[in-house]
Amino acid sequence: MTTNNPITTSFAHHSTAMDVIRGVDLVRRRAIVTGGSSGIGVETARALASAGAEVTLAVRDTDAGQRAADDITATTGNDRVMVAPLDLADHASIADFVANWDGPLHILVNNAGIMASPEMRTPQGWEMQFATNHLGHFALATGLRPALAAGDGARIVSVSSAAHLRSPVVFEDIQYERREYEPWQAYGQSKTANVLFAVEATRRWADDGILANSLMPGAIQTNLQRYVSEEELNRIRAGNAAAWKTVEQGAATSVLVAASPLLDGVGGRYFEDCQEAAHAQPGGRTGVAAYALDPEAAERLWKVSTDLLKS
Repeated sequence: MTTNNPITTSFAHHSTAMDVIRGVDLVRRRAIVTGGSSGIGVETARALASAGAEVTLAVRDTDAGQRAADDITATTGNDRVMVAPLDLADHASIADFVANWDGPLHILVNNAGIMASPEMRTPQGWEMQFATNHLGHFALATGLRPALAAGDGARIVSVSSAAHLRSPVVFEDIQYERREYEPWQAYGQSKTANVLFAVEATRRWADDGILANSLMPGAIQTNLQRYVSEEELNRIRAGNAAAWKTVEQGAATSVLVAASPLLDGVGGRYFEDCQEAAHAQPGGRTGVAAYALDPEAAERLWKVSTDLLKS
């Protein structure tokens, strides 16, 4: 299922998605990229398309998605770039997307998300960041499991963040019903859930040839920061200006996890800067928290998520 040795590559912080995809052949592969109309989603999709993959951009705004698809086709020459509507906070939308998918799926990039939003809730009462970043992608992946199993060596890319270091999944109050809502903590909880999903999906689905890994793309200025004030962004930038990446660099680790032969047979891992991450140190800003890789927490989250979607 996986190897135990840490994965290292020749790529690094400044590598781009196109650097990582160079020499990879995806002509007979089909991919879905959620949030593929902007930010690192576009560049992830562009890199996969450049290697010959059929790519579906799963997006809320299909007009923006079509503009992105047209641009990707123009820059790569690949006309197998499609657009499909998907709202990860709307489970009817997810069900429709799954029902309309036909045939095998080889790469699922769970890229879309919201960050540090004000307190918002779905019609079910779920906290919006957890509902969108985790539950929506969980429902999508579990719905597409038969297509992934038919993909014969499928990969799931779970885009997390170093913000997972801000919070474990607080099982006693996931939905902020009893504790005070804090935007960054809620975002961190959802990003920890992204890592735990990859751990448990690999455990459950590896026998079907499906492996999942998670990653930190890096600090990139995109639409993801739409709820973050310019003052706060400036403060974050000032704290570590050298860490910021272009969108092309930010997509590199997603593309590595999605398509690099260096990760054949590897699942349940967390990557940053195109390397498998070390364990985080107390007070640090890099690495992966032990609680995000905890198999018991991963199994518990899977059950909680399944139960929520049934309710």
